[in-house]
Amino acid sequence: MKILLIGEYSNVHATLAKGLNHLGHEAMVVSNGDDWKNYQRDIDVSRTYGPFGGLKLYAKLLTLLPKLRGFDIVQLINPMFFELKAERLRFFYDYLRRHNKHVVLGAFGMDYYWVHECITRFPLRYSDFNIGKHVRTDEESQRYIRDWVGTAKGDWCQYVAKDVDKIIAGLYEYWACYQPIFPEKTVFCPFPIIPSHTTYHPFDGKLHLFIGINKTRNRYKGTDIMLKTAQKIVENYPEKADLQVAESVPFEDYVKMMAKSDVILDQLYSYTPSMNPLEAMNQGLICVGGGEPENYDIINEHELRPIINVELNESSVYQALYELILHPERINTLKRESMAYIKRHHDYINVAQKYIAFYEQLDH
Repeated sequence: MKILLIGEYSNVHATLAKGLNHLGHEAMVVSNGDDWKNYQRDIDVSRTYGPFGGLKLYAKLLTLLPKLRGFDIVQLINPMFFELKAERLRFFYDYLRRHNKHVVLGAFGMDYYWVHECITRFPLRYSDFNIGKHVRTDEESQRYIRDWVGTAKGDWCQYVAKDVDKIIAGLYEYWACYQPIFPEKTVFCPFPIIPSHTTYHPFDGKLHLFIGINKTRNRYKGTDIMLKTAQKIVENYPEKADLQVAESVPFEDYVKMMAKSDVILDQLYSYTPSMNPLEAMNQGLICVGGGEPENYDIINEHELRPIINVELNESSVYQALYELILHPERINTLKRESMAYIKRHHDYINVAQKYIAFYEQLDH
């Protein structure tokens, strides 16, 4: 199959392309590398900042059009698949639709349905936008709500979701938002990770904590609470724990920084680990964050429970870290289980095979 993967979030398309190519298909990634994270791509479509950035990108995309046709599958990372305004994307979407066989949409992150469902239908007990039946009022959450609901961007997202042939969700949370609205064409497929062939870094007597901070989404993701709690643990037990913070660094640097850590503190308001914590688990780190029952149910996992699930408050996170300090004998076991979990559910070749099975359904 010839597969065109457009856009990037956290290495999903770059890793999926490797899996698809390994299976003998021909996959090409066209993206901006997810901005400063700078992931691999075959064709770069980064927007330059400053005057006429959008115009320059539009012109570049026009010259690329002949390369974006003749594919069996075009998969979009998001309805906003190029860094252009919603109204400018229509021309490119129509072109892709006309000159390729099938178009698939990824439900992998921020979009209209993720925002709108979490503040109206409340499919999740908590999320980036709600706690129970209450809409979150912090500025970051509100900014995304204003950005996607009742806007040209939101309308465009709805148009694309209705028009595409299939919607593939990468996390339980996104599946829960799309599936009730598009039950016939929404499927779930785990994110792809290239399994590590090295052994984990064994516990050396001191708990090495790691957290990645994206300054623009700190409170909204709950990493502010995670950071504060980790700092408190280190302050209270300086001989038994230390902390490394990676703030808005490219992916390669991020991976190097976490290499000798034991624990990654993930997003507070998630049910499931996303790409960065999955990569950390792949290296043998223990994930403290979202490991709700729904996460294990959707992948049919009934044995491994390597993720330390925490509640939405500082004391729950503190207790989870304190328990690891108190019971160091658990640490290497959880590290091994984390790596086993990735091999079992996220191996990029197995995930690519699942994608191919979904793509093939479109021809029947």
